[in-house]
Amino acid sequence: MTALIIPVLLGLAGCLESAKLATIAGIGPNPTLPLPNRTLIPTVDIAPAEGWPSGAMPTPAPGFTVTRFAGGLDYPRWLYVLPNGDVLVAETNGPGKSGVTGLKGAVMKQVMKRAGAGVPSANRITLLRDADGDGVAETSSVFLQDLSSPFGMALVGDTLYVANADALVKVPYRAGDIAIAAVPEEVIELPGRGRFNHHWTKSLLASRDDSRLYVGVGSNSNAADNGMAVEVDRAAILEIDPAARTKRVFASGLRNPVGIAWHPLTGALWTVVNERDELGSDLVPDYLTSVREGGFYGWPYSYYGPHVDQEVQPQQPDLVARAIVPDYALGSHVAPLGLTFYDASLLAPRYRGGAFVGMHGSWNRRPPSGYKVVFVPFSNGRPAGAPEDVLTGFVGEDGHAFGRPVGVVVDKTGALLVADDVGNVVWRVVPVSTREDAGDSR
Repeated sequence: MTALIIPVLLGLAGCLESAKLATIAGIGPNPTLPLPNRTLIPTVDIAPAEGWPSGAMPTPAPGFTVTRFAGGLDYPRWLYVLPNGDVLVAETNGPGKSGVTGLKGAVMKQVMKRAGAGVPSANRITLLRDADGDGVAETSSVFLQDLSSPFGMALVGDTLYVANADALVKVPYRAGDIAIAAVPEEVIELPGRGRFNHHWTKSLLASRDDSRLYVGVGSNSNAADNGMAVEVDRAAILEIDPAARTKRVFASGLRNPVGIAWHPLTGALWTVVNERDELGSDLVPDYLTSVREGGFYGWPYSYYGPHVDQEVQPQQPDLVARAIVPDYALGSHVAPLGLTFYDASLLAPRYRGGAFVGMHGSWNRRPPSGYKVVFVPFSNGRPAGAPEDVLTGFVGEDGHAFGRPVGVVVDKTGALLVADDVGNVVWRVVPVSTREDAGDSR
């Protein structure tokens, strides 16, 4: 019976509710926030995963060209560039414990499968090496395997830290290593060892003096659906002392903070956050924000600062009263995952200090949004202007997704690298004037 009902529900969910506002209304420092539009059946309108046809690739903005840095990967989601220029790729997916049960859980499972997220996790990190500097990785080797839904990576001295879905682990590293045989040593447990692990990704960032590590931990539900007991140390950025093996909450109320990065000029911590679903196609804008130590950003009691979510009970008015309004809205349901600030010289000077954001794409908005990489210009350490499309064309005219961007990093040459999990590719974006002759490009 469930197998018969689910396609009907998916069809209804895609046509009962749609956005009333233009996409731009949910973008910028002062987004429009309409009243919630809750429906019996949540809006579901996702771009079914298809993969890239032979020879096809995303569309770069004018002045840029894109090449395949590496292909044939297994759900590449996160990237890390080592000092020698080698690129680490986390080939990974969730552990499959979402905590969403019953008919809703069955529907969501089908939605994720259509989106390409139904594949098992490879649980490994692969090393890509472009030794001849032509913009194409000629070496791809298994660097570290038998992990547990790995995501964030950070090298501190001769130690590589990896944020698994449920623990921070470490291995020794020597410059030039193409594989590590050492068994990862657990440093500290991370939220995720319970009976379910809804937002499983754990991003990782070292402090500027390498004494601390910061981990982005998403909530264990959409909006406290399973109670607050399962949300301990979640919807937060945690600060970890790896020497003492201790952790504390650095900032909270961040529903699902994925990409985290230091601003290269101000030294401030920034993150991109996936806000809650099921309040309508026009709510709630996902956002980019600076992160204050000890700051509270609303989840689950309010969204976008002090806007109370009446469905969450009991309420906490004292907490809501001090909820910090995010700095910059990126659009409703765009699913920003990747974040990197530009601090190199290959691109034009105007990009210096600005943010590149990988938008994985919506499932709870009609029409869909996201599915692209954008650049947010900064001035004096703050967002200054509308986001600019950098890489688009991930969705075809038939509404099917050829790929979905996730992690974004700047490589040693100053080029932008983009992990595409559905396409199983890492793309490389450079100015047209530096276009390499090798490899397929556009």
